[in-house]
Amino acid sequence: QVQLVESGGGSVQVGESLTLSCEGTGRSFRDYAMGWFRQAPGKNREFVAATNWNSETTHYVESVKDRFAISRDNGKSTLYLQMNRLNAEDTGTYYCAAGRSRVSTMRGVEEYDWWGQGTQVIVSS
Repeated sequence: QVQLVESGGGSVQVGESLTLSCEGTGRSFRDYAMGWFRQAPGKNREFVAATNWNSETTHYVESVKDRFAISRDNGKSTLYLQMNRLNAEDTGTYYCAAGRSRVSTMRGVEEYDWWGQGTQVIVSS
């Protein structure tokens, strides 16, 4: 298993940027596909972005694909999410997740086995 800890959340204004980080400990970080998900109050957890072990494949939800960038540094066992031009719709708790054997599309919550505690992002006018 791998333990995941997110950081970098905060309160920002519309149009500003944030970079989230997710540090993994435990087994080899490079063994896992990694994803970012978010959850707003009263809504289901939704897919945001994902990448495979060596970043050769990335996926984004349509609403963020022109604004966010997912990346990873396996040497530092860290996953990143660069978020640009934030809007109110981006508000929520952001979770990083790690998966391996059940990963298929990389977009589904059910594909991941390990989750961080989440970091809150609030975007206001």
